[in-house]
Amino acid sequence: MRCLRRLPPHLHHLFANANTSRPITDLVSPPKGRAFTPPSPPATLSETCNLISQTYEDGDHKLQSLHVDLTVEQAVAAVALLADSEGSMVALSFFRWAIARPQLRHLLRLYVTAAGSFVSLGNLEKAQEVMSCMAVSFSEVGRLKEAVDMVFEMRSQGLPISIHTMNLVLRIAAGSSSIDYAEQLFAEMPANGIYPNSCSFKTMIAAYCRLGRVSDVERLLKMVEARGFEIDNVTCTLVVDAYCKKGCFGWAIGFFRRMLAMGFAPNVINYTVLINGLCKKGSVKQAFQLLEEMVERGLKPNVYTHTALIDGLCKIGWTERAFRLFLKLVRSNSYKPNVCTYTAMIGGYCKEGKLNRAEMLLTRMREQGLVPNTNTYTTLTDGQSKAGNLDRAYELMNQMKNDGCFPNICTYNTVIHGLCKRGRIQEAYRQLEMASNQGLQPDKITYNILITEHCKRSQFTRSMELFDEMVESGCHPDIHTYTTLIAAFCKQRRMLESEQLFERCLRLELVPTRQTYTTMIGGYCRIGKVTSALRLFDKMIQHGCIADSVTYGALISGLCKESRLDEARALYETMLDKGLAPCEVTCITMAYEFCNRQKSDVAMSLMERLEKKQLTKTANILVRKLSSEGHVDTASFFIKKLLDEDHNVDRITYIAFINACYENDRYSIASELSDRISKGTISFVKDDCAVT
Repeated sequence: MRCLRRLPPHLHHLFANANTSRPITDLVSPPKGRAFTPPSPPATLSETCNLISQTYEDGDHKLQSLHVDLTVEQAVAAVALLADSEGSMVALSFFRWAIARPQLRHLLRLYVTAAGSFVSLGNLEKAQEVMSCMAVSFSEVGRLKEAVDMVFEMRSQGLPISIHTMNLVLRIAAGSSSIDYAEQLFAEMPANGIYPNSCSFKTMIAAYCRLGRVSDVERLLKMVEARGFEIDNVTCTLVVDAYCKKGCFGWAIGFFRRMLAMGFAPNVINYTVLINGLCKKGSVKQAFQLLEEMVERGLKPNVYTHTALIDGLCKIGWTERAFRLFLKLVRSNSYKPNVCTYTAMIGGYCKEGKLNRAEMLLTRMREQGLVPNTNTYTTLTDGQSKAGNLDRAYELMNQMKNDGCFPNICTYNTVIHGLCKRGRIQEAYRQLEMASNQGLQPDKITYNILITEHCKRSQFTRSMELFDEMVESGCHPDIHTYTTLIAAFCKQRRMLESEQLFERCLRLELVPTRQTYTTMIGGYCRIGKVTSALRLFDKMIQHGCIADSVTYGALISGLCKESRLDEARALYETMLDKGLAPCEVTCITMAYEFCNRQKSDVAMSLMERLEKKQLTKTANILVRKLSSEGHVDTASFFIKKLLDEDHNVDRITYIAFINACYENDRYSIASELSDRISKGTISFVKDDCAVT
């Protein structure tokens, strides 16, 4: 492991002549065993130092307002002279005054000289403060590494590295998107004689949480636990929030429970962030259980807790229950609904299409003195656009300006989506142009909306142009973008383009969804490449992507087309064993293919595994299909089974079968069925309702 022990070549001059009689501006510390004696300063500098000293005696605030024109060399010399003649406090006050000046703030010699002077006086605390100031100042201009190198080099001048300075550097590096450098410093701390404390770990954990790097968070938490450090409430909140955002709810709850078992005292914020995560997932029942636990601990939920629950209830369609909770807040003397609460409720009503109620809440907000924000208007605009009320959506966008907020790209996306749904794509592009004129850039959602619309219109050239434009603009396509394009090409039997897109998203480490795999499998089956579809199906299972009835249906259909009925039957049985309900097309395709091979009993055994309602419907459709093709005997087998089990038959099925009997001279079968109907032993059904 590399240690930051050696000073970079471009900084060597600061220490090259520390034991010579060079001017004070080049000195860092006195030669070993000798007192620090600065050279005689010029009269102007001496007078300046006297002025600084006198001003300091009048109060530090007086010094900060001092106006003195100093050259770079004079400032460096002054800090050393003041330290030697007036002591650390005066020198430090001057140092703070100096680094507040732009021309001196990023002067390395000033920091080195000040630190060296304090070291010579034995005041290491003040020297450490100088090093901390240097780290902060230099990070402002992208010179953090240079400052850190100097911090390490100062050890040779008698200034040990402070864990507090190191933690400050970690916070700066992690907070300025220099996480790689922060990781390097953190890893090298023990080799440099500094051992991370709880603050060091909290800094790195917070950085990883912000980046969503939950595996690194888990690794550091294990180290924290092994060292006996405690997790505070802020870190707990960050960790739980990071895991919830990644969808790792089981781990988030497990971590929270583990903390409680270790004696951790949670606060309202800790519970609220977990409740919010569960609500976003849709686990509202579990969220309410946490709420009860929270109350039992004597913690009172705040408006943010209630807002999370209201939002969760709205997302799963329990809007009326959400509104009752909303009214509880309205009537509360402790907390009142805020803008986020109103926005969540408006979103719930928009989702259910209750736009009058949503608009009523917008009015109610204003009556309560709350000003709707961009998110509030965007939520309502989305609801109006989806309902086709685009004129009202435009009104809301204009109304936003009166409330001091402006449409963002999300607002425009709601209108663009609404226009595309109604085929008004040219108007959608005009809205996009308006957004561009306001300095807004299309985001991933914008491109996905337009690409999807052009794919629906079979305008693949335009779709790919938008895709390329998306990449060139730095707006990286997500798996939804790729899936949309793959599906479009698969429907056109253009599997080469689909394969290229699929391989590209894998190279980018995007995780294909069930829809992505199913689309590709269906595409292969459509062009007769069932073996390729089966190979991809195996990969899908290996990667932990769970197939649904649509996936199985595509494979079964493809296998049936290639007369690979045994494989199709095995997949069909597997699908049913997994509790998946096959669609009508899959059932009929399987049964029909076995009937064509004179295996009606096998077809019937497959159908008997269906629920009664689905079996009846499938049998009726199959009888009609067989009757239309003149397969009267096979159709008779199924209609008798249907009548023997349910004593009823669909009227349309009955007519189709009777007509087939007459057309194929099978009068006896038709007569037998007519007799059963005339005797009232069976009845007709229509739309699953019996009609005598």
